[in-house]
Amino acid sequence: MQRALRRLIFASILFLISMMVGTAGFIYIENYSTIDAVYMSVLTFSTVGFHEVNPLSENGKIFASIYIAFNLGVFAYSVSVLSSFIFEGELKKVFQKYIDNRALKMLTNHVIVCGFGKNGEMAARELADSEQEFIVVEKDQHVIDSSAEGYNFKFLNEDATMDDTLIKAGIKRASAIICALPGDSDNVFITLTARELNPRINIIAKATELNTEKKLIRAGASHVVMPDMVGGSYMAALVTKPFVIEFLTILNGSNKSKYKLEEVSHDQLKPQYQNKSLRELDVRNKSGTTILAFKDDKEGFIFNPHSEKIVGEGDVLIVLGENDTIIKFKDTFTTK
Repeated sequence: MQRALRRLIFASILFLISMMVGTAGFIYIENYSTIDAVYMSVLTFSTVGFHEVNPLSENGKIFASIYIAFNLGVFAYSVSVLSSFIFEGELKKVFQKYIDNRALKMLTNHVIVCGFGKNGEMAARELADSEQEFIVVEKDQHVIDSSAEGYNFKFLNEDATMDDTLIKAGIKRASAIICALPGDSDNVFITLTARELNPRINIIAKATELNTEKKLIRAGASHVVMPDMVGGSYMAALVTKPFVIEFLTILNGSNKSKYKLEEVSHDQLKPQYQNKSLRELDVRNKSGTTILAFKDDKEGFIFNPHSEKIVGEGDVLIVLGENDTIIKFKDTFTTK
């Protein structure tokens, strides 16, 4: 994209230089007015074949011959550049990049996904399914073109390890960042930078080596995920606790089941439902969902909470239900 823009700018500069040289030459040699000199320059450059304003002198013919020979190359180059922009989609790409940059500046409380490999792509798909605003940062355009087909994701084709890239991605306005680059050292570096630029951001980082986990925590990661270890534990659990895993898979929604989990904080509840007990909320009768767990701001997680438990500031409800009942719950209890 940058190469194409440089070619367009270079072609425009050549055109302007050609017009200036032609205008100055016709004014100096033929004593044309400025308008006539510009007109003759445009005629010569465009090769349309109109007659000159006035018959040329001997010096004028020599200048015009040299000028025409020079412009043949400039004209051919300019046409090739414009053709690539119009017919090869370069203009559309430039316009799309302009639109994307404007959209980036409007993002807030979004998620930044660094790296569009297997883990980054899966994270992006999950965020999209959850209707969470996010942007994917990937420096390899080939990876984006080959993996993003069919996805309507926002991409930033730059190096996520660079401070300027994270700033452009809106790190200071983001709510979370997922560091999913292949190299552990890159994820540690991004974690350090992200924590410095936004002390309140939620950082989820991937690690492949055991000793990297501690480094990521020290660098400021909120959570560290080791896909290889998680995958191994999951496969073993399918042998030792298959029905537990099946149940958790249903809750997670990984098997496209009709059930899903949703978390709702105290601040997301409508004012009339804040600081009420679970009995007063009467979630099951009003929406058909179930309060599976309750995260108390002080006590931590409480499973199967008592009906007299008050939903206060900083508390979070973990709600289980079918897709339609979850929608009803949100319509009834939350401000969305």
